[in-house]
Amino acid sequence: MSYSNLIIETERLLIRPFSMDDIKPAYVMNLDAEVSKYTGDGGIVSKKEIERRIQEDVIGDYKKYGFGRLAVELKGRNKFIGFTGLKYLEYMDEVDLGYRFMKEYWGKGIATESARACVNLGFETLGLSKMIAMVLPENRGSIRVLEKLNFEYEKDIIENNQLAKVYSLIKEIASTAKGL
Repeated sequence: MSYSNLIIETERLLIRPFSMDDIKPAYVMNLDAEVSKYTGDGGIVSKKEIERRIQEDVIGDYKKYGFGRLAVELKGRNKFIGFTGLKYLEYMDEVDLGYRFMKEYWGKGIATESARACVNLGFETLGLSKMIAMVLPENRGSIRVLEKLNFEYEKDIIENNQLAKVYSLIKEIASTAKGL
């Protein structure tokens, strides 16, 4: 499988690798203070920084590790609504599940649907045995998504000078989760 050609289809979503065309809508999503307050990576950033992150971090991860975060569209709409996906965290030697969506798509099951597809990708296609997810304690919506996918609270850490909760999912436990 070539990750650069990967397309994951779910009931409502098209999940695909990022391209440079995603810079503008990713920047617009980043401008929403409610979206950015839960990111743990400094909040709202410049368009130049979004471009750097997509080009160096995201697309760079595809080349370096063979996987990374993915852009999400509603099927048939050809419109970026956020991202989901796996990221190898070298400093922790862990694979992190993450997701972020434009506010108008919150509370509609989009994060759960896209994250479930990425859990399947990680365990079934990439052959992972474990993945983690980090979430700020006040981000109840993301915690609910992780709980629906059978992630279990593991520990608290300090990440980017703030408290974060680490949840983890082991492949054997994932296989018992509904819908995985």
